[in-house]
Amino acid sequence: MHRNRVSILIAAVLGGALLGACSRPPPAATDEPAPAAATAAAPAPAAADTGAFAFRIGALEAYALKDGDIDVANDGKTFAIGEPAEQVAALLSAAGQPTDVLHLSIQPLLVRSGARVLLFDTGAAGVSFAQAGRLPASLRAAGVEPAQVTDIFISHGHPDHVGGLRTGEGGLAFANATIHLSRPEWEALKGDPGNAALVAAIAPKVQAFEPNAAIVPGLVAAVAVDGHTPGHSAYEIVSGNERLLYLGDTAHHHVISVQRPEWTVDYDRDAPLAEASRRALLQRAAEQDLHVYAVHFPFPGLGRIKREGDGFAWVADR
Repeated sequence: MHRNRVSILIAAVLGGALLGACSRPPPAATDEPAPAAATAAAPAPAAADTGAFAFRIGALEAYALKDGDIDVANDGKTFAIGEPAEQVAALLSAAGQPTDVLHLSIQPLLVRSGARVLLFDTGAAGVSFAQAGRLPASLRAAGVEPAQVTDIFISHGHPDHVGGLRTGEGGLAFANATIHLSRPEWEALKGDPGNAALVAAIAPKVQAFEPNAAIVPGLVAAVAVDGHTPGHSAYEIVSGNERLLYLGDTAHHHVISVQRPEWTVDYDRDAPLAEASRRALLQRAAEQDLHVYAVHFPFPGLGRIKREGDGFAWVADR
């Protein structure tokens, strides 16, 4: 996705968007008798099958929710722009990754906090450059209906993060949710005529915040990560002594973005600023040993950033 095509893609997606990971699907009611002791129980469905991966942030129940995938050609036009092709291929090969295509996952985050049900980003829904739209099924695998979501935290306005805000008919997909996004990002959305339908639909629900605001004190704080979009935000979710850092699009690929944060990404509106911001946040995550949630890393996107020489490496939880 080229930077100068972002607004076109947003308009195309949001005009007809459809709501598009240890797993715990809701128990199903049944009148069938219990199986005999000699009968082996059926194995629990894998998280990749249900689309919901359960974990905890301190006392909070959380789920990685699979919405879909994006495959990007490794042709030097989107990632590692201007870098020698053989150097990019060597980096990917050393990490056991294919060299012809970059695989990006799409996984919004669900967090339960008492009566509040928090959703971080809403997936790509029917966006043309992704194979997506699984979010509603993944939500239900986590035991949540769209009407139960109370708060949505948007990292930024690209279509693979806001595509699920509306139904295919143009209404609100999460009718009871307050939508939180930074004021600069909200102003940028409103200023793009291609977003008119989206803005009209969500405006009554939007609560814009100032960069780095404590949005829900003691629970959710915004972390401004400049350069990707006018008001891109990561989020820190806190429970007791436990913290989870939701990266948003600070880093897209678990090898290239982490090991070479200075390599140019076409998705970034201000590439030099985004590169500096990316390195700074990765350094903070490594120094503070933060538990990290990466929306585009391999599902379920949970792990930590570790120092490796002059750079960093992604260490997945599993």
